[in-house]
Parts: sequence; C-alpha cells; structure tokens
Amino acid sequence: EINMKAFRKLPSLAKQTQSLVRAPRASISTLDDKFGLTEEQIAIQEMALSFSKSELAPNAAEWDEKHYFPKDVMRQAAQLGFGGMYFESDYGGSELGRLDGSLIFEALSSGCVSTAAFITIHNMCGWMISKFGNDEQKQRWLPDMSTMDKMASYCLTEPNSGSDSASMVSFAKREGDYYVLNGSKCFISGGPESDMYIVMCKTAEKEITCLVVEQGTPGLSFGKLEQKLGWNSQPTSMVLFEDCKIPVANRLGEEGEGFKFAMMGLDGGRVNIASCSLGGASFAIDTTKEYLNSRKQFGKPLSAFQALQFRFADMHMNLNASRLMVRNAARRIDEEDPHKTQHCAMAKKFATEACFQIADEALQMHGGYGYLREYPIERVMRDLRVHRILEGTSEVMSLI
Repeated sequence: EINMKAFRKLPSLAKQTQSLVRAPRASISTLDDKFGLTEEQIAIQEMALSFSKSELAPNAAEWDEKHYFPKDVMRQAAQLGFGGMYFESDYGGSELGRLDGSLIFEALSSGCVSTAAFITIHNMCGWMISKFGNDEQKQRWLPDMSTMDKMASYCLTEPNSGSDSASMVSFAKREGDYYVLNGSKCFISGGPESDMYIVMCKTAEKEITCLVVEQGTPGLSFGKLEQKLGWNSQPTSMVLFEDCKIPVANRLGEEGEGFKFAMMGLDGGRVNIASCSLGGASFAIDTTKEYLNSRKQFGKPLSAFQALQFRFADMHMNLNASRLMVRNAARRIDEEDPHKTQHCAMAKKFATEACFQIADEALQMHGGYGYLREYPIERVMRDLRVHRILEGTSEVMSLI
C-alpha cells in the first residue's frame, strides 16, 4: 500500500483520485499495465495519464519544434502532486514511493517524453534535499520545489568527467562561512532556466561534496544552449562557476559525502528515466496499431500481413518485459533491497535499449510517413535515444 496522506491533503488531487478509483480503466498501452497495482496506484496512474493526454500530448510537437520549455504546464502537473513526489507532506510533498513515481513518469511520457524527463530530474533534486538536507534547508527550498515555482537541475557531469564522475575537477574552497566554487558542468537539463542547481564538486583531492547553488549567485553563468537530437522541450547548457561564493549553509550533509549522495540518487534516476522510455514506447505501439489498421496496401490493411503481426508482437513482448524489470527495480528501492543498485542498472539498460528499438520499429512500420515531422513517431524515437546515455550509459550499466 502506498502512503496517500499527502495526496489527501491536496483537495483537487484527492477529488480526482477518488473519482478515478471508480472510473472505467483505460490502459496506457493495449496490454494490461495494471497487474499487481493497488486501487490507489491505478488511480494515480490514470490521473497522470489523463493529464498527459490533455496537457502534454496536444502540445508536444510544438514544444519540440520551437524548443519551448513549458514551465506553466509543469506547474500544473505540480498541482497534482508531481513536483515533490518523494518528500514529506510537511513541505508540500506527496510522500510517494518509487513504484508510484514510475507509474506517473510512464504515463506522463506517453504524452511528452522530454517534458516528463525534466520532471524526473527536478524530483531527484527534491529527493536529495529531503534525504540529506537539514530541517532549515528543507523548509527553505522544498515548499517552492513542490509547486515547481522553483525548478532544480542536477549538476554532476563535466566536460572531461562523464562516466568517471570521481575525476571531476570543479572545486570549492572553504573560506569562513562560504565556499568559493570554480569549475563547470555540462549537459545540464534546465540550463539557465532553472532556479537552483544541486552541484557535486570537490572540496579536497579525494573528497566530493554537494552544494546547492541558487540562480542569481554572482559568478554563476551559462554556456550556449545546446542543439540536440531530442529532448527539445527542455533547455540544455553548460553551467559555469567563477569564484561563486556559496554559503556553507547551502551544503547538503557533510564534506566528502557528495559522491555517496550522487550514487544513491542515480538508483532512482535510472528507474525514472527507464519509466520515461516505457511511456514513449507505449505511445509508439498504440500509434502504430492505429496506423497498421488504417493503412492499406495490396488491397488489405497492413495489420493483416503476418510478417508485421509477428514484429508487432515482439514490440509488445519487449515493452512488457521492460515494464516488469523497471517495476521490479522500483519495488526493490522502496523495500531497501540490498541488491537494488544492480537491479536498477539492469532495468535501465534493458528498458532504454528495448524501448528505443520499439520506437525505431514503429517508425519503420510507418514507412516514409514515419520519417516526417507531421507524424509523432520520429520525435519519440529522437527523445528516447538519449536514455541509453544519461543516468549512466548502457556500457556502465553492464559494469554495475
């Protein structure tokens, strides 16, 4: 059973949840995606799916084309409890578990993978403050994060420090009640649009510490907006620090604990991004089914050709295998299983690779139309491709 205390404190959310418990079921994909879920989890999932269909899906193509960062819509999602999923209700959070979050992100990604993915990053930052911050820090930052009035970015990767994150060179020197931070981070989702940055940096040669850097801090600047293959509804840039004075009060935990925090955060981050892959692949399957039934060649619909039926069956099989692995990993985090890190890595590698292949196969089944921007399949394929890289590459997942 999930903890619904925080949800019931949000009147609009509680009302929708209660009505959805009694509503007819509408699956994300054509196969049952609700097996093993509680009534409350199904209600949360369907609420997220309803929001995705009404607010994300109709706008996703325009956001992608115009590189528009939909802060307004994400704040609407936050009103449903999606801005502070994992932290305490005392600070506006929803107190959800990782399986609950996986259901939400799969549903949101069926409407817009890119936007849902940014919400996962924001929630990872909120979780880190909730998990490792003190009471003053929680009170200071979490309420505005829960509404997404303040949006957060996670800063770990550097130009010469990718998979080998311990080789980072960004350094914060302690000077009285401040740290003076110098360095740079790259591939940062949110870029200049975020309000706060969870930054991993060194405070000694072999010591990584976590600092919260707030927008407007003197010495904080940003590189150019990156031109990317996908994820175009969220800006990405370098984040630069030049003699940034960060109060010691902005440090999460103690000096030297940052690397541990980062690795713990990645377990949940990997489940979340894999969940976004599930949502994109589910959308690709549903869209392809409609196309195969409506498109005719040689006097009959494409769905009547056995070769396509077999390929479509494999797409379903791989989606459901991915979903089982992702939800299993999420449950292991919730239950604090000692092997959760390995299961998160397995789920992340399997699901992100399988779901990208599903999107690619869906494009192939659409023929030339799938290659056009007028059809959504190519956007989903572009958005899913990066999931095999971020939060740990597939190759690093094999090492884990």
